[in-house]
Amino acid sequence: MRLRRWLEWLYDASGVAAAVMLVAICALVAAQVTLRLIDNLAHAIIGERYGLMIPSIAEIAGFLLAAASFLALAHAFRHGAHIRVNLLLSRLPASLKWAAEVFSLAVALGLTVFFGWNVWLMVADSYTFGEVSYGIVAIPLWIPQSAMLLGLAIFAVAIADDLIAVLRGRPPSYERAESAGAAEDDLAAVE
Repeated sequence: MRLRRWLEWLYDASGVAAAVMLVAICALVAAQVTLRLIDNLAHAIIGERYGLMIPSIAEIAGFLLAAASFLALAHAFRHGAHIRVNLLLSRLPASLKWAAEVFSLAVALGLTVFFGWNVWLMVADSYTFGEVSYGIVAIPLWIPQSAMLLGLAIFAVAIADDLIAVLRGRPPSYERAESAGAAEDDLAAVE
């Protein structure tokens, strides 16, 4: 039971981290717009620009967006927010549906681990060779790449978690989330 609570906390924490990254992007963009407005206002009033800006904002926002995208994978997966095509699965008999679910989760896990391994190699290379970004602010590339790696690792754990649940005869988390969402929709329709 402790492991289940810890895993759910991990998936939720990953989703919260992704949300924090998105809020950081919004804050950076708002700060950049504010600085430009102040700069334009100063130019209009005293005829001088101060060049107020956040250096490398586009690059930093891109890194934050990539981190948010990868960190959100596990949380979205567990809550049924990934796009799945249920047309075939919903028409299969229970035994074939189980086999198809196991197969698709095993393939997803294999692909995620393969992708994660290659991202790990990329992070190791970036760290070893001291690669930095090209912007005004030289950011070591292993830092944003590590967020990708962390997101993929948590996603692989989430897929393995559901694969084990299906192998034990329980429904995967995304099915439970979809069922709960459908029940909420039915309640809203009744009210």
